[in-house]
Amino acid sequence: MNTSTRKALTGLGMGAGFIVSYNLAKNIARKISFKGRVVLISGGSRGLGLVLAKEFAKNGASVALLARDEEELHRAQNIVQFAATDAQVMTLPCDSREREQVRKAVNQVVEQWGRLDIVVNCAGIIATAPLENTTEEDFSDSIDTHFWAAYNVVEESLPFLKTTRGARIINIGSIGGLIPVPHLAAYCAGKFALEGYSKTLRAELMKYGIHVTTVSPGLMRTGSAGQATFKGQARKEYTWFSISSSLPLLTISAENAAKKIVRACKYGKAELVLTWPAKTAAQFKSLFPEMFADILSFVNVLLPSPGEDSELKVKGKDAHTRLSPSIVTRLSEKAAERNNEQSL
Repeated sequence: MNTSTRKALTGLGMGAGFIVSYNLAKNIARKISFKGRVVLISGGSRGLGLVLAKEFAKNGASVALLARDEEELHRAQNIVQFAATDAQVMTLPCDSREREQVRKAVNQVVEQWGRLDIVVNCAGIIATAPLENTTEEDFSDSIDTHFWAAYNVVEESLPFLKTTRGARIINIGSIGGLIPVPHLAAYCAGKFALEGYSKTLRAELMKYGIHVTTVSPGLMRTGSAGQATFKGQARKEYTWFSISSSLPLLTISAENAAKKIVRACKYGKAELVLTWPAKTAAQFKSLFPEMFADILSFVNVLLPSPGEDSELKVKGKDAHTRLSPSIVTRLSEKAAERNNEQSL
């Protein structure tokens, strides 16, 4: 072995040792316990938000759930308390898109428990449509829900988080905030905005000891297809979406996702991308943007053609077909039952 090779190997070894040491020291310094902590979750009445509430409660935290539907919130409270019998659970009817409602809810949480440690922005909507059937209102709804709602919660929570050692903000983005997805233009616009905002928050709030984690899940089995809206050829749109979000090898269960997110929160991780297809797609797009764009344009040709009415929105629960629900979507149907996503 010549001298230059020896030096190169030594350099690589030192670099690897530094990275391992840095990660170990970082995890030790940033690790927190959830016992006695107060967690506020927007979009906490069903789906991933509800499953996260159960996971935080099992780890000893008190949880405050924000959502618009009081009946859903009541069911969610029972579900969380059944999962963690000693859990303290507070539910607050709140539209996170409305700043004054958020201010009132956050203040109620602090008045009840005297502190606020962790904020999880999980409120979201799913609307699938070809671009030709996607309206300005669809884009506005997505940005209001995915960006402005999160912004409102963060802004109203920051004064309290700044006084808490080991405070956390968890923003639930999406693979649709990392790569463009055909027939999800409005959804991607809102999630891209959230991803950019969240990652900038990470850089700017570290000086206060607040660790912001940006979570970008791929397809999850939350059971949300029945609550999603579809436009264009709605039944065909519902069919491809509901089936693709049910396949076990391409998706992750909400429970498994929640465990990974709570662990990332514990250690103050910067980013978390969930599912191997999501990680692969994001990396492929970064390395081969031209080829990736061409692949997406081909995928778009395979999706349903536009419909005639761009104003008509159909809920998934009203767009059932011969293929969905079926045995192919059974995993998502079971998830809907567990996660308060019943198509009522």
